[in-house]
Amino acid sequence: MDNTNEIQAKRKRVLSLIQPTSVPTLGNYLGAMRNWASLSAEYDCVYGVANLHALTVRRPATDLRKQTQELFAILLALDLNQGNNVVFVQSHVPSHCQLSWILSCYTQFGEMSRMTQFKEKAAQHSDNVNVGLFTYPTLMAADILIYQADLVPVGDDQKQHLEICRDIATRFNGVYPNTFTVPEPYIGKLGGRIMSLQDPTRKMSKSDPNPKGAISMLDDENTILKKCRGAVTDSETVVRYGEGKEGINNLMTIYACCTGESFEQIETAFAGQGYGAFKTAVAEVVIAALRPFREKYKAYMADPAGLQSIAAEGARAAARIADRTTEKAMKRVGLWRI
Repeated sequence: MDNTNEIQAKRKRVLSLIQPTSVPTLGNYLGAMRNWASLSAEYDCVYGVANLHALTVRRPATDLRKQTQELFAILLALDLNQGNNVVFVQSHVPSHCQLSWILSCYTQFGEMSRMTQFKEKAAQHSDNVNVGLFTYPTLMAADILIYQADLVPVGDDQKQHLEICRDIATRFNGVYPNTFTVPEPYIGKLGGRIMSLQDPTRKMSKSDPNPKGAISMLDDENTILKKCRGAVTDSETVVRYGEGKEGINNLMTIYACCTGESFEQIETAFAGQGYGAFKTAVAEVVIAALRPFREKYKAYMADPAGLQSIAAEGARAAARIADRTTEKAMKRVGLWRI
């Protein structure tokens, strides 16, 4: 008897969605994204471009469309489209919005009004405090629950969103048992914490107001070289890890993540060479680390028809899971189905 399907059914599902607001940074890549492909050995994974969430901030339609396609190609270039994985674009699966409305009717106003990120975003975009910004966590809950995700990787800024998702799922299951899997946070293998090249006391971020502070995953080789050479350091010239050397500490962390070398090995290798030579070396290992990914990304972007075909296939695979969950929820709450 073939037990393959039974074994696969027992695998847990990991879900991660990213907004197409800008290109992920080297920090995103070294910190987590380069490890995502290996998750398929243990889990069934769902990766998506959360372009519906991006609508809370107004931008030209051409920009959002382009950024969505680019981020989808980035996910493919990371080799995430393998095994039982699903890679898709959120707006290609309409049931996300259907389930979001149902869940909003099982979410309390007080819960939403206490969301820290809503207060922060409302302050940042005071000219556009829209309802979508307020109900953002409900759509995020739908994104997670619709795929019956067991595990969700979350950063510090998303912990509260996962907590409210769990609360919504638990409340709904209390009325309609066994509808949703209640997700847990995923703590996976992490790379070093990569800081801004211009302010090494702050995490490298794609929203950094100083474009020289962050290396984009799509930066060309010359740009990477310039950014590394312009990185903030200290008044010493010795390549060593230590207190008061945040800039060099950050560059050493980047070098270590790209090469696998320890800080001690790096210190020995660059003894007496000064910061200039080390900054160039950091740029070279970053360029080498990103080169295979960049080549795959360029190939996907050079074939728009092929990219669209893969997106359509991903949407169908995602919908097979999402529609089944939505149908279950609609039936449970009493909506008349035809």
